[in-house]
Amino acid sequence: MRLLISCLLLAAGIVVGAAVPDVSGFVRDSLAAIGLTWAAGKPGPEPTGHDHDPGPAQAAAHESHGHAGHDAHAEAGVIRMSPEQVAAQDITVAPVAGGTLARHLLVPGTITPDTDRIARVPARVVGTVAEMRKRLGDSVQKDEVVAVLDSREVADAKSEYLTALVQVELQTINFERQQKLLASRSASESAFQSARAAFLETRLRADLARQKLSALGLDAAAVAAAQTRDEATPTHSTLRRYELRAPLAGRVVERRVDVGSAVGKEGDPADLYLVADLSTVWIELSVPTLDLAQVQEGARVAVTPTREGGRRRAEGRVIFVSPFLNAETRSARVVVALPNADLAWRPGTFVTAELEIDRDHVPVRVPKAALQTVAGTRVVFVRTPDGFAMRAVELGRSDDEAYAVTAGLAPGEAIAVANSFLLKAELGKAEAGHDD
Repeated sequence: MRLLISCLLLAAGIVVGAAVPDVSGFVRDSLAAIGLTWAAGKPGPEPTGHDHDPGPAQAAAHESHGHAGHDAHAEAGVIRMSPEQVAAQDITVAPVAGGTLARHLLVPGTITPDTDRIARVPARVVGTVAEMRKRLGDSVQKDEVVAVLDSREVADAKSEYLTALVQVELQTINFERQQKLLASRSASESAFQSARAAFLETRLRADLARQKLSALGLDAAAVAAAQTRDEATPTHSTLRRYELRAPLAGRVVERRVDVGSAVGKEGDPADLYLVADLSTVWIELSVPTLDLAQVQEGARVAVTPTREGGRRRAEGRVIFVSPFLNAETRSARVVVALPNADLAWRPGTFVTAELEIDRDHVPVRVPKAALQTVAGTRVVFVRTPDGFAMRAVELGRSDDEAYAVTAGLAPGEAIAVANSFLLKAELGKAEAGHDD
């Protein structure tokens, strides 16, 4: 009976407490005394065993959770990294700029000597090798004496010229004497004319002898000077001596005779040396007919050795595109000039040539290493003060190394151009953490 009365009193208190806030405090104290809780503004108690009003800590936690969810959504695609972290992961950053896109055609080729830079040292006269001054592989300069021949043919030509010089000198004296006698009427006209004819004849013979020396590559003045020196040293004669000179600067790549070898006659070696200047070499290419229209003289060519996996690379230019096709291969000969200052490119080496067949300038160019694919979209990572921000881009034409960006980036913006895949991985970790 007593319990029933208590329940009636409590019910009445609940109804009054709903209208009067001060009474509700009394009711809450009463409910707490019997182990129940009271939710203000609700029609009845909640048997939860805890006060439903959140405390300060609970309210703060709820508010913090709400803000965190908002920040995660606002910072989607943002990766926070300090400069030290960027450096530690070798993420290279570079500003976006315009550039050139080039398309290439891969063609096999072979290194050959430049035919304009290879020359033989011919014997030119019949004789015997007296001196060989250069060994195989030696460097030579243009017009340097590389060998000396002993030649009777040369001795005859020199003797003929020197004799003609003496005759010219004698006939000149006689002609001038007859000219003076004729002026003083001490000589007849016929004597004067005979002296004049002899003078002209000897001068003509001297001119012919001089041309013969020139045909042998000898200088007439040098021959006369050598004769003067020989007269001063009777035991030494240069009459049979014939010097061979290098026609260009380069290296001796072949030596074909030895000292004492006979040269110049039929069946004898015609050349003593082969000299080559390999500071520039050629690359012989065979381009198929279908690709020939794209190859232009002056085009850039990147060259790599076929068997070295591209470890060495050089650049040359197309200097000749043959207008004729090979009847068997249906391809055209293309010649590339390649600088070879260090002589590393040896004739006979097989190479792979990247012929440039197209070249365009674009306002925004990014390397392929800077691009990543996220959710099917091509993106780059733009550098920010706090790290990086993912940004979608639209791509245009491409070449072997880069793409043209048509939308999403402006020149001057800094992006990650190396190891950008690490940023994609960090982005994936962050999204996985938000999903949890």
